[in-house]
Amino acid sequence: MRYFNELMETLPRRKMRLLQSERLFYIVSKLYKSVPFYRKLLDEKRIRPDRIKNIKDIAQLPFTAKSDLREQYPFGLLAIKRDSVARIHCSSGTSGKPTVVCYSKKDLAIFAEVVARSLVAAGCQPGWILQNAYGYGLFTGGLGLHGGAEKLGMNVIPVSGGMTDRQLMLMQDMQSDAICCTPSYAQTLAEEVQKRGISPKNLNLKTAILGAEPWTETIRHQVEKGLGLSAVNIYGLSEIIGPGVSCEDFEEKTTGSYIWEDHFFPEVVDKDTGEPLKEGQQGVLVFTTLTKQAMPLLRYRTGDICSLSYAHSKKRTHIKMSPIAGRADDMLIIRGVNVFPTQVEDVLRDIEHISPHYQLVVIREGAMDEMELKVEVSLEILSELNEAVITPELISAHEALMRLQHSVARKIKENIGISVKVTLKEQGSIPRSEGGKLTRVIDLRIRK
Repeated sequence: MRYFNELMETLPRRKMRLLQSERLFYIVSKLYKSVPFYRKLLDEKRIRPDRIKNIKDIAQLPFTAKSDLREQYPFGLLAIKRDSVARIHCSSGTSGKPTVVCYSKKDLAIFAEVVARSLVAAGCQPGWILQNAYGYGLFTGGLGLHGGAEKLGMNVIPVSGGMTDRQLMLMQDMQSDAICCTPSYAQTLAEEVQKRGISPKNLNLKTAILGAEPWTETIRHQVEKGLGLSAVNIYGLSEIIGPGVSCEDFEEKTTGSYIWEDHFFPEVVDKDTGEPLKEGQQGVLVFTTLTKQAMPLLRYRTGDICSLSYAHSKKRTHIKMSPIAGRADDMLIIRGVNVFPTQVEDVLRDIEHISPHYQLVVIREGAMDEMELKVEVSLEILSELNEAVITPELISAHEALMRLQHSVARKIKENIGISVKVTLKEQGSIPRSEGGKLTRVIDLRIRK
């Protein structure tokens, strides 16, 4: 099975533009009539809905920000009657009020459709057993993957996040064909498989569908080697629909993720000016929902940094997004240099004896920002250095660690342009994912 919906996934781009234009006109008109927030916003910009006749006119429309969703909490952006809402999801609410996302029955059908497309792109097939290790509940991941997998005809094990012992037991006893979870938790599972002496050859896993946090080729390699499968990225966000906004194809997985642009129109804009950028240029990813009923959004700024291009769209006609380089709001500015955690990860992957587990700690010393990189080494010598007896071998090992430490700092400086303090840690000392998203950065700077 190469496609879930071949007609739409291979729709000629000229026809796609006509469909997008038709859907954009309908959504703008609907929001103007049904949502006071958008009516006020469009009136302030002196934009009449009947002026938006072509998808190219989208640049005239105002942006929607996450703060708008919080200010309209809980139902200020609802475009349908409350009794027509079929499901409500919320974000974690770590920055005050959570963002609320409502779905109509049609929205849930679209959600299942785009997830099913994504699963087929990832290599999944009807009849496979999917071990769903995303969290169920207010988070859209668990139920989102569940609905799409059932629509595809997969057998779903709704194990939810965490519970590593149970995950490994089910993985072996049920002979799961595929697993979905965060990439950091997939790393944890790969490590546990190795620790427990489980051979990947004895597992039936073929595909891992990983998302909800940025990850790199380093993590992909570790997960694929540790679990003996193909790891594919799935992308989404609750405000737009949830997971399934885009996904890599397992046959083209290093060239970006297909965006299902018949439902979600993507743009990339300049982080500071908001001006649309050309194909291939990196900026902030923006989405307009073209088919959502309950809570459609116009030009929602995701905060994710990437680029868009048709250059590598081989199997489908839809545009591809590059891997997420980081988030505009998570970007660290260290002494005037823009730093994304994924940049650090890319440097670490080429250094021998360094594991992919790291943490960045940022502090302010006086007027200067300082960054410490804590990273695990794949050597047992760190524990030996705590021994009281000093031997020539121990001295030699200590010198080797010092060289490794200096090498990491030098390569960070050469590739990113900043000086960092490097602290080598014992294996297992950096926090691991227990099923949810993993915090890579601890920013201890005082913000006034």
